[in-house]
Amino acid sequence: MSGALAGKVALVTGAARGIGRAISLKLAAAGCDIAANYYNSAAEAESLCAEIRALGRRAIAVQGSVGIPDSVDEVFAGLNAEFDRLDIVVSNAASGVLKPTTEMTLKHWRWCSKPTRWRSTCLTQRALPLMPSGGRIIAMSSLGAQRAMPGYGFIGASKAALEALARSLAQELGPRGIRVNVVSAGVVDTDALAYFPNRDELLADFARRTPAGPVLTPQDVAGAVYLLCLPEAAMVNGHTLVVDGGFAISG
Repeated sequence: MSGALAGKVALVTGAARGIGRAISLKLAAAGCDIAANYYNSAAEAESLCAEIRALGRRAIAVQGSVGIPDSVDEVFAGLNAEFDRLDIVVSNAASGVLKPTTEMTLKHWRWCSKPTRWRSTCLTQRALPLMPSGGRIIAMSSLGAQRAMPGYGFIGASKAALEALARSLAQELGPRGIRVNVVSAGVVDTDALAYFPNRDELLADFARRTPAGPVLTPQDVAGAVYLLCLPEAAMVNGHTLVVDGGFAISG
């Protein structure tokens, strides 16, 4: 077995499609065995695991909603049946409501806010008994945590809270040799972006204003996650790494 992350085990939530799939494949190519969490996309998750096994790594698909405690128990039961350790957790699964903030209700707030923060907290709590020194916990955020985006108010607020939570976890877990960071991605044309009513406008604006190039891919985001998992990133802790080709600095 070869690769910079050879022998490590990674759990990636929301792994079946888009950015989660790219992260899983990137970590597997670097030597990781993968527990690929999914909720509805069983066929896609099994297809991903087949690709990973073709690389010579172990891979299992574990079904569950990581926003529900009992379901998280099921995810870890599946993981424990195959692996006796966990070195990397990537909290990528997401959900939310795209509406103007002035039209939101308390139900919408709970939908957007509680699962986002709870996923990372619950995954961290369950992962810690399996995670040795050198472990990595990485949460996925977005530019909406720092910038105002139409229809994204509640989701953006939840992402901002997620980044704050990651800083607290980084402080608590740092003495144990576990690093907690966030990757904040720019506009990536995945299935999730199809739910945005202004999808075409977002892509066009990103292409026009991004100095590094007009397109940001899931593989670009996966590369940033990979960098944070390397031994050379051992002193990067509590950081939000923005991957947007320079979009956010372009006015």
